[in-house]
Amino acid sequence: MQAELTQAAGAAAGASRQPPVVLAAHHLTKSFRGFVAVNDVSLEVRQGSIHALIGPNGAGKTTTFNLLTKFLQPTSGRIEFMGRDITNQEPAEIARQGLVRSFQISAVFPHMTVLENVRVAVQKRRGDWYNFLYSKKRNEAHDDEAMALIKSIGLESWASHQAADLSYGRKRTLELATTLALDPKVLLLDEPMAGMAREDIARVVDIIREIARTRTIVMVEHNLGVVSTLCTQITVLARGSVLAEGDYASVAANEQVIEAYIGTGHKHG
Repeated sequence: MQAELTQAAGAAAGASRQPPVVLAAHHLTKSFRGFVAVNDVSLEVRQGSIHALIGPNGAGKTTTFNLLTKFLQPTSGRIEFMGRDITNQEPAEIARQGLVRSFQISAVFPHMTVLENVRVAVQKRRGDWYNFLYSKKRNEAHDDEAMALIKSIGLESWASHQAADLSYGRKRTLELATTLALDPKVLLLDEPMAGMAREDIARVVDIIREIARTRTIVMVEHNLGVVSTLCTQITVLARGSVLAEGDYASVAANEQVIEAYIGTGHKHG
């Protein structure tokens, strides 16, 4: 009996040492005219983790991502951020609270410089919107913070270049900087490696790893090589439901996961 009590106490202590849950989905379901795209999905994202949502095409990843970021409203279920129910809140409202997403398609102002793009994002967070009627001094007041963000993603040599002049990979990197300028507590990335060349992927992996030192990251990603090296927790979706959860080694060995990928023409790895 004493041994059982000691074991139970040890398990409870271990659980208490886990980082807190910062984002949670409880029984999320989303239907579109009778088609159930997400079916009873529950997951927990813990502080400081890099949490991936993966799965074959049609698994419900993007819909789940859009539900978590409130770009879609669930048919049923509940979403909590930092312990607060955000199910009925708008995307802009949760962004102000620190739940910020990037987009699969690069969202930058092409005819503004890299510095100006990041400066606008800094001004947005501070409620001091960029205005062409403001003095140059006022609009440039946030340049130090903007340049620090630009340096953190390795684009300092491109600061004075227009965003339109950047390669696709660098534009996606710039988007990371503009997202970080909003000072997110949890950063949600929608296929951050999509369309990137191998050298760009390696650079962005390093950037995301560095970002995760101070922030929590949730990402939808098709590149399983990236997921295996970068992500600490993985939720595998299939046909709108959670198929498996755990670290990469455990989900990679899951027979149901292997069948889901091979059965849809995906290579595992």
